[in-house]
Amino acid sequence: MPTVDFEGNRIECPEGSVLRDVLLAAGETPHNGRADVLNCREHGSCGTCAVELGTLAGDELAVSSPTKRERARLSFPPHSAESLDAGLRLACQTQVYGDLLVTKHGGFWGQHVVDE
Repeated sequence: MPTVDFEGNRIECPEGSVLRDVLLAAGETPHNGRADVLNCREHGSCGTCAVELGTLAGDELAVSSPTKRERARLSFPPHSAESLDAGLRLACQTQVYGDLLVTKHGGFWGQHVVDE
């Protein structure tokens, strides 16, 4: 069973679960501020659930491929064509197939990725 690590909390979920659903069921949210209420409810059109995905052990990322809708939304402001390259994905469009490290960045849409 995959494990999602989000803000220090480890959440187990069935393989193939939608990341947004996993977070919400655990009492977490992929949204910032009012986006908790003002979002597209998993249609992939608002972009407010953008999160950065990684792995804890440096394994290959085990998630679904970006959907056409997700690619389109992440290439439209306030996101940019580089959003996918920066590791951002829409939680509502991403299915979990393995252990993940999920990071939510600042900004209404989670678009403020800080280079370290």
